[in-house]
Amino acid sequence: MANLGRIHSLESFGTVDGPGIRFVVFMQGCPLRCQFCHNPDTWEVNKGNEYTPDDLMEEILKYKSYMDYSGGGVTFTGGEPLLQVEFILEVSKRCRSRGISVTIDTSGFVFNDTVEELLNYTDLVLLDIKNYDPIVYKTITGVSLSPTLKFLEFLKKNNKATWIRYVVVPQLTDNLDSVRKLSEHLDEYSNVERIELLAFHKMGEYKWQELGLDYKLTDTKEPSRELMEKVTEILSTKGKIVKSNI
Repeated sequence: MANLGRIHSLESFGTVDGPGIRFVVFMQGCPLRCQFCHNPDTWEVNKGNEYTPDDLMEEILKYKSYMDYSGGGVTFTGGEPLLQVEFILEVSKRCRSRGISVTIDTSGFVFNDTVEELLNYTDLVLLDIKNYDPIVYKTITGVSLSPTLKFLEFLKKNNKATWIRYVVVPQLTDNLDSVRKLSEHLDEYSNVERIELLAFHKMGEYKWQELGLDYKLTDTKEPSRELMEKVTEILSTKGKIVKSNI
């Protein structure tokens, strides 16, 4: 229902999910099952706390002065926020009326007419591309890469500001030939303002254990600085801005 959203948690002073100080809304539900997910507790859409759009706006408005001062806003993430697109649309309309910027952090797997309408109220999309090889992508996520690339194409046609996010996981997403192909593909997208390169970590492994899930990356090491620098160099071609968390 559009008037109810299920939310995992709220973060009032986020600084890594878009520009400025962000009020970050972690939505419940995700159709992907990423091997390196650090929030598997957001997968089930029927969990979390219920909010109405007015309830959530009441929380958001408490921090509006910080957003205004820093050039920040609200970021919807998850999970996959677009599973609850009707709810997010209602909140985003309210944000727009109060001059609050909206960012959507998504895998791009979910797309329909309501998502298209939501993008009219969205200032920035953080698009997570897990890998450019469709076989590896399916192995990592359990779903097809094709919807994400189609979503990216729609963002380009509508000139929607986009940041690409890519997680470097040794022996899983660190194939440099695949990274080069992704870099070449992104050369065609003028709406892509930057690429955020994220180093794999295992801080969410304990959640998998608590949920009784099989965590396949227990023996996987964090990427070396050398590897992160190599991937950064490849993605930085043709003037693309790459930010890395190394």
